[in-house]
Amino acid sequence: MNKQQLEAKNYLMGAKYIDISIRCKLAQIDSLNDLATRASSTLSDMPGSPNRNIHKLEDAIVKIVDLQDEISRDINELIAAKKRINGSISRIDDREERIVLEERYLRNSKWEDIASICNCSMRQVFRIHDGALKKIEIS
Repeated sequence: MNKQQLEAKNYLMGAKYIDISIRCKLAQIDSLNDLATRASSTLSDMPGSPNRNIHKLEDAIVKIVDLQDEISRDINELIAAKKRINGSISRIDDREERIVLEERYLRNSKWEDIASICNCSMRQVFRIHDGALKKIEIS
């Protein structure tokens, strides 16, 4: 793979990395929701430290809200990245090359699935992919 193909591949992979980051933050929110639920369920009318779990709950809620804001920004970034990538892919004339790139970089399909969709071997999919990367214009 030459330098231009590597740059094109990294450009096309940008949306995947944003998507992974979003999924990671969603998992963090699930974890914080669990923590907040546990913290709030231990509150009672029984005597004890009045502020013991309240701060834990407040901290978890603040972190959840902050992560939700980050996810919202990331989603906007992901949409913009996919739009740019789709524009670059759509400028390729060969339909089969477009399908391979769309499946791989916009739908995050596995190579085996792409081969099945294109009704060809994995080796042929890799050849199509390499040829398509040479035609990608990074915008």
